[in-house]
Amino acid sequence: MIPPGPRLPAPVQTAWFLNDPIGFLTRCHRRYGPVFTVRFLGFPPEVYVTTGELADQVYRTDQGGGKAGEARRDFLEPLVGVHSVLTLDGDAWWQHRKLLNPPLRARQVAGYHDEITRIAAARIATWPLGRPFTLRERMQEITLDVILQLVFGIRDAGRLDRLRVLLQRLMEASGTMSVAMAPPKLRDRMARVPVTPYARFLRMRAAVDAILFDEIARRRAEPGGTDVLARLLETEMGDQEIRDELITMLLAGHETTATGLSWAFERLLRTPDVLDRLPDDEPYLDAVVKEALRLRPVVYEAPRLLDAPLRLGAYEVPAGWYAGPSIPLVHHDPVAFPAPEEFRPERFLDGGPHRSWMPFGGGRRFCVGAQLALLEMRVIIREVLRRLELSVTDQAPEARRLTGVTLSPAKRARVIARARTLARTT
Repeated sequence: MIPPGPRLPAPVQTAWFLNDPIGFLTRCHRRYGPVFTVRFLGFPPEVYVTTGELADQVYRTDQGGGKAGEARRDFLEPLVGVHSVLTLDGDAWWQHRKLLNPPLRARQVAGYHDEITRIAAARIATWPLGRPFTLRERMQEITLDVILQLVFGIRDAGRLDRLRVLLQRLMEASGTMSVAMAPPKLRDRMARVPVTPYARFLRMRAAVDAILFDEIARRRAEPGGTDVLARLLETEMGDQEIRDELITMLLAGHETTATGLSWAFERLLRTPDVLDRLPDDEPYLDAVVKEALRLRPVVYEAPRLLDAPLRLGAYEVPAGWYAGPSIPLVHHDPVAFPAPEEFRPERFLDGGPHRSWMPFGGGRRFCVGAQLALLEMRVIIREVLRRLELSVTDQAPEARRLTGVTLSPAKRARVIARARTLARTT
């Protein structure tokens, strides 16, 4: 039996989801239960699950029966390329994953602590005081600098400035709905019309690639360094493979981490009893980061494209369909997380993260950059709170808005900053 779902036409379901993703998925969950089917225009049917146990069943298809790379390929390949760990499957994926693991392990990433602190402090010093501004863009500046300097290893000031502008434009272009959600055939048609958003995206991509390939060639001629690019150049990867993985790390470690930081402050500034324990309680800071990613996950799903039928409880999902957890709904399962709407970091103080905690996906395809993202969030939150007092312009919670393939604060985490008093910083 196929899982139930709304009978609305695919164009209507697609429009509803794009306009109100959480409302649409929550409505489906309440009406149809923990396993339901939705249909998006131009794609195979997708079955969402809403508990950690059901998500584990989907993740087990990584051992055979499901393809995470192919599930993402239509969305992400135009940006990250054909050699990305996000879009590869099988042996090709495993070979790249083995090469990426060493420079992104927790022990290696910990060595970036002081550099991230330096980058964050320099950016925070430029923030306006006494007037409203949005945190999301400011966080993107910090996380982009981290990627450019610690992952790409670029230090030349002129090249950094040029790449900052181009990469920001590329990410903005790739985040438009016409690029992220359009079926591949429609994108091909848009590419032939210069004024379309997709054609603009292709121009931005070409400009970024020219700089990246030039940087790769320069670094091959002058080996050395501790950044991730230096370590990738020691492997057997070719230039195109390295380019694709660099862009993958940009996508996975720039906008997503900045959005996670924005949500963390959006919640902290509306929960003063939690804020008062920061920034110097290190275990609690780690719990705050995990709870922010639980309550407001940045990525809304982690699908697999099935190449064999999958049994989920009383239902069977056919081969050729998508199946995956709705991460926001899994994170709001009251059985796994009592009082799920409450921002309660204490739930992560005892032991490791719950099996139903999956902001970085799960299974064999768990995000390779998770340790870097968690370190960035801890360091940046600490540096902001040591230097500034933040307040919100509106106590009402910010809604979640779909931006590309991420869920971001609708008002981009709008705040007012004031300089921290000396007594608090010492």
